[in-house]
Amino acid sequence: MPPPSTPARTPGTWDVIVVGAGPAGATAARVAAEKGCATLLLERAAIPRYKTCGGGLIGASLAALPPGLPLRVYDTAGQFTFSLNGRRERTLASGSPTIAMVYRSELDAALTEVASAAGAEVRDSTALTTLEQEGGTVTVRTNHGDTLRARAVVGADGSASRVARYVGVRCAQVDLALEVEVPVDERTAGRWRGRVLMEWGPLPGSFGWVFPKGDVCTAGVVAARGNPAALRAYKEDFLTRHGLLGPRPLHNTGHLTRCRRSDSPLARGRVLVAGDAAALVDHWSREGISYALCSGDLAGHAAARLVTSADDAEAVAVADRYGREVDDILGTEMRASGTLMNLFSRNPGLVHTALTRLPPAWRRLDAYIAGRTTVAGIMTTPLARSATALATRLPRQVTRD
Repeated sequence: MPPPSTPARTPGTWDVIVVGAGPAGATAARVAAEKGCATLLLERAAIPRYKTCGGGLIGASLAALPPGLPLRVYDTAGQFTFSLNGRRERTLASGSPTIAMVYRSELDAALTEVASAAGAEVRDSTALTTLEQEGGTVTVRTNHGDTLRARAVVGADGSASRVARYVGVRCAQVDLALEVEVPVDERTAGRWRGRVLMEWGPLPGSFGWVFPKGDVCTAGVVAARGNPAALRAYKEDFLTRHGLLGPRPLHNTGHLTRCRRSDSPLARGRVLVAGDAAALVDHWSREGISYALCSGDLAGHAAARLVTSADDAEAVAVADRYGREVDDILGTEMRASGTLMNLFSRNPGLVHTALTRLPPAWRRLDAYIAGRTTVAGIMTTPLARSATALATRLPRQVTRD
């Protein structure tokens, strides 16, 4: 049944259209459908589809998943190895193993199934081509020539989002990530089982990672966009040192991650953005799944409110409320992670030493990974404030020692 005060819809007309079936979009579609909205979820690829992603679910992500979500976990990290460009390596044990290793294709498909079960109609292999709005109606056209109309649209179509361009999302940080998924033999799998590697790399703000998934390791490197040749060289060196360059990868891909400016819009009229489309990503770790799940939930509720908004003024109020909600939760986190990223970029050696030699620093990071604290909670501790103050007095570290 449509929400109260919503007129019966005609063919091609929906209460809510969600663009993109990743964690943000599938969550928004599920929430809107659960609120009684006639909801359409569009995905440009065929589901399940490959998605470049480390696939590590931290505590905040696990807590945000729908209860009982059928999802295979391939490994859980109980140990974390940190190194400084291959040196000063140190492995620390987690107090509560948390990072669950999954494949994004399986996670997204499972979330989409839950949205469908809640009543959302799913159309994959369907891409948005144009978007416009007039009065209380948003018109969406697709690659199949369909013209669809809705009272609200949620754009969750990734970092290269068409909806984000329409809304006018602006970014403070754009990074390039290069990633491989490599099959490994039993000996190599055993060496990585239950252990994650985070290596601070040679480029400013860069790092490499290895996430174990049974007989496959997901590994990659990330740095600020602008020097792809240097990043490719770092990737080759990183994979060689960790014995992951030789096997033919199952996937060998790259993608951009974007972090929004604090004043970037999250809505335009009755069109909202969430997840990567809104450039909601942690500045330091580039973790975005927890941000996608949280913003997707908020966007789904906001879209349902837009459906019943009486006029443009009320719709503006709903969109403004959505922006405040996102900023109160995720904006606070992004500002804190931006401070941490500045500290890390300025002196990665200081960050490495703090994490690996000062037990309180590691316990705080471990608590964040487990979902018991936030980045904002970490950065307001006396230790973090002291480290930030010290970093501003030290010369900027150009090369790793």
